Amino acid sequence: MEYTVQKLGRLAGISTRTLRFYDEIGLLKPARTNASGYRIYGQAEVGKLQQILFYRELGVHLDQIKAIVTDPAFDGEAALRRHREQLLDKRKQLDALIANVEKTIASAEGRTDMSDQEKFEGFKQRMIDENEQQYGKEAREKYGDDAVNRSNAKLKGMTQEQHEQQNRLTQEVLGTLAEAFKTGDPAGEAAQRAADLHRQWLSFYWDGYSKEAHANLAQMYVDDERFRAYYDVNQPGTAEFLRDAIHIYTGAAGGGA
Repeated sequence: MEYTVQKLGRLAGISTRTLRFYDEIGLLKPARTNASGYRIYGQAEVGKLQQILFYRELGVHLDQIKAIVTDPAFDGEAALRRHREQLLDKRKQLDALIANVEKTIASAEGRTDMSDQEKFEGFKQRMIDENEQQYGKEAREKYGDDAVNRSNAKLKGMTQEQHEQQNRLTQEVLGTLAEAFKTGDPAGEAAQRAADLHRQWLSFYWDGYSKEAHANLAQMYVDDERFRAYYDVNQPGTAEFLRDAIHIYTGAAGGGA
């Protein structure tokens, strides 16, 4: 069966403007254009759109989605299996949050006691699960299970004050980095301030700090498309700028590599 852009939009529950945008950026091209100039989509495009919407639901950036679904080696069936696992993980996260809300209600009604630590367990567990889902495989291969498990335990054991501090520091790192990027100087005061804030941010996850590990992580931000997309979302080149700033901060060789 074939669909015009209007019919496919209605079928998928998205706007025709979105479909036209996907065509413009090369994410989802129509199968053909008919004699009247209308975009026509076939079954292959319907299947690809489903994949795109799955990735969008999982919070994947459009640039990353495009790289995935336009890769000649893309395996749609394998991707569906991964989607299923990721959605099941997401459901577990939601179940944990629901349980946390229910316990909070019971505590407010005087039916049970709830410590301050318990009030935020669901949020911290969601953060841990999301990190495992996105980066767990690579992190465990690179640093080992023990290091990752210790990091997760440290995150889960955060007090509410530490959790709020971590969130504030995350925003401060990104804000300082954005301002530093405008200077174009990774060795400048602003960039080195961003690198130092990044070191402080790492303390919430790492048992111990080393300049070598910090420099290696910064290089991974450039090499791994997921990290690069995260830092480059507003300004392309930010991931490389942060890498260079951290390499200067840590004294790593090849800071401008």
